[in-house]
Amino acid sequence: MNDKMKIKNIPSNKDQLIYVVVETPRGSPYKYDYDFDLDLFRMNKIMPLGMVFPFDFGFIPSTKAEDGDPLDVLLLLDEPGMQGSLVPSRPIAVLEASQKEKGEEFRNDRIVAVGEFSHHYKGINNIKQLNADLPGQIEIFFKQYNLLAGKEFIPLGWHDGQKAFELIKKYD
Repeated sequence: MNDKMKIKNIPSNKDQLIYVVVETPRGSPYKYDYDFDLDLFRMNKIMPLGMVFPFDFGFIPSTKAEDGDPLDVLLLLDEPGMQGSLVPSRPIAVLEASQKEKGEEFRNDRIVAVGEFSHHYKGINNIKQLNADLPGQIEIFFKQYNLLAGKEFIPLGWHDGQKAFELIKKYD
């Protein structure tokens, strides 16, 4: 990982904040990835007509998960965030998942976090406080998104924010 992205993410304050870099803003049909070698955002793909990211999608700097990339985050904000912005956030859940690609299977979990400055989501502390259909809709989005890329996304279960912190510590 590029030294420029080495941001310590183990929470040390009472608010349990982490930092999330926005790669792809909510509502975008374009998927962007941060290219650590080039030190810039690179367009990775265009989604099919009518398919967009339901929330901001980003990563936790300084982490490296089993897939070789930083931990992925769906970020709940009032409006789409700006690509490349660093957003203090509170993890509220994690969708543990497995991914199959080219005959290999590995973990590819998704953390769900609330942006610290969000007005709409400021009282949300766990995913159960959101619409009951939302976890299923998130799973469907990632299944379809991966299917279109020739991959299989297999949800393994939802867990609370404490489990998200455990993953962050494991991969930091």
